[in-house]
Amino acid sequence: MPRHVVAVDLGGTKILTAVVSDRGEILAQRRAETPQTGVDPVLEVITATVLAALHDARVPAGEIVGVGVGAPGPLNPDSGIVFEAPNLSGWRDVPLKDSLEARLSLPVFVEHDATAAALGEWWRGAGRGVSDLIYLTVGTGIGGGIIIDDQVVHGVTGTAGEVGHMTIDVDGPPCPCGRSTGCLEALASGRAIARMAREAISAGKRTQILAIAGGDAESVEAEHVEQAARAGDPVAREIFSRAATYLGVGVANLLNLLNPARVIIGGGVSKAGDLLFDPVRRIARQRAFERPGRDAEIVPAALGDDSGPVGVAAVALQRTGVKLR
Repeated sequence: MPRHVVAVDLGGTKILTAVVSDRGEILAQRRAETPQTGVDPVLEVITATVLAALHDARVPAGEIVGVGVGAPGPLNPDSGIVFEAPNLSGWRDVPLKDSLEARLSLPVFVEHDATAAALGEWWRGAGRGVSDLIYLTVGTGIGGGIIIDDQVVHGVTGTAGEVGHMTIDVDGPPCPCGRSTGCLEALASGRAIARMAREAISAGKRTQILAIAGGDAESVEAEHVEQAARAGDPVAREIFSRAATYLGVGVANLLNLLNPARVIIGGGVSKAGDLLFDPVRRIARQRAFERPGRDAEIVPAALGDDSGPVGVAAVALQRTGVKLR
């Protein structure tokens, strides 16, 4: 009998819900904005999108094995408790699994969103064919997932893989996590790229970035910096180079620490292509030991916006006993 999962990708700005088959096919999908008014409104939107996606997919109830949720963390995937989610208002020690099971009357399986995406790439994306990989999502923030010997690395309390919060520069800017300064996320994320651009504009540097952003410095995003860099703007190119250098340093640390076969980079900033990947590969291989630097491929994610739902589906399928490989 075919088995299907309702996969929920819970983000700080959007909730993407899909019905996914045990072959990784997306049968129906719903998208909604993430409320920023507390926990209950988010749970209500998740519940509504799950029911709507199930209606659209028209899958028999007996074929639904459960609901997988990829959530920002840190969190515990066994208990389904989200310890804290900086991009979700009021989220601290939220019993996400129990709350959704009570609303949906279906088994719920919770995983860190970036870890779920890592599993999705391992199953159906750029990680096929290898047993050891590290996945980084470089978007507004930076998250990660680690798979060793075909197994997700969770750690003692389920919080392993927070690669965005390794310290790269102890004297660097404060991180949005509120725990440290100079985290990789504070130096190489989309938010960091936008911050560096605003700083350059404030300092009076001549750049196309402001015009591309519509003349409002507060509206500058990483994509505006990328556009300016591709147009040859020297300030934008320097900002992207700086962010990519920091990211390359972070990747080098991971290569030395875990010796993966593949490093997969996804997220919105990764869409910059060679503008990002060329310096990341160069810096990572310069700074890592020869063998781990030489033997690891550093590649873009293959699933794009589907990495979330496909990865969350993989989580739920695995936890219900389905062998994915």
